[in-house]
Parts: sequence; C-alpha cells; structure tokens
Amino acid sequence: MNNLEVFRSIKTFIFDVDGVLTNNDVIILENGRLIRKMNIRDGFAIKTAIRKGYRVAIITGGKSSGVKENFKNLGIKDLYTGVESKVEAFEDLVLTYDLDPGSILYMGDDIPDYEVMSLAGLACCPADAAIEIRRIATYASNLKGGEGCARDVIEKVLTLNGDWPFRKIEGFEDVT
Repeated sequence: MNNLEVFRSIKTFIFDVDGVLTNNDVIILENGRLIRKMNIRDGFAIKTAIRKGYRVAIITGGKSSGVKENFKNLGIKDLYTGVESKVEAFEDLVLTYDLDPGSILYMGDDIPDYEVMSLAGLACCPADAAIEIRRIATYASNLKGGEGCARDVIEKVLTLNGDWPFRKIEGFEDVT
C-alpha cells in the first residue's frame, strides 16, 4: 500500500495553532499582546477544504481574539480556544458531530498535543515539531509550522480524494 493512502480516509482536520499554523517566532508588544505569523497558503487550503465539505477545527491553548477572528473569516466554525485539555476538546468534537476518530487528521507540534494525537486516525506534525511529537507522528511534513505544513496535509487528502481542483492545471505534479 502506498504510504499516502493513510490520507485518503480523512474527513476532518484538526489543527493546533502556535507552532503549526503559526511559526515559533512570536513578537510580544509592550501591552502584552502577541503578534504571530501565519502562511496565507495554509488559509487558502483550509478554505478549499471547507468548500469541499471537509470539517476543519482548531484546538489551542491560546486565547487571542485576533487569531479567532482570522479562523472565523476562513470559515472555521469549531474553535476550541483557551483549552487546558485537548483530549476533552477532541472528544467533544467527536461526540458533537458523531465523528469516526479514524477519519480525523490531527496536526500538533509540542507536548500539549502528545496525548490527543494518539486519538486521531492520522497524527501529523510540522518539520520543526518537538522530537517527542515527531516520534509519534504517522506523518511529519517537510515544511515547518507557519510555513505551509497545514496546506501540505490538506492538499494530500484533497488530491487523493479528487477534491483538489488545482491539480487539473497543466504543470502541477500529482502528490501520489
């Protein structure tokens, strides 16, 4: 079996924020607010996945109102922010929508993601994830957090399921 086949059964994407959808560089302003850097291509892939009928959720310990607003603008409805137990948030999402955990891709990068990654059908991480996370991930992207790792996994799932419409453009290589 092709190792990319593990992506075919995914119907739901769950992402951590800091270190996955943002890079690890954070600027702290005098008022204590944080400035994070996100990759616009991750956002495009998220919007495409939602338009194609995939569920996308966020589970994060962060509480930034700006980050929440950005994700709402992308069309993400399931935002678990300020979370102390990512396992509880994961289980709530599964129960709320009667999801099959085997059809869920979770992408995390650090120790708070460790336990919840074992519950998802496909545990993924960015290239610069903590070593403990890279060891348990089924798939480690070759891209770092905030540098397109979310797009990487979304594009694989959508392409394998015939839902990534842009592969039909001449000159694009198939991921399979």
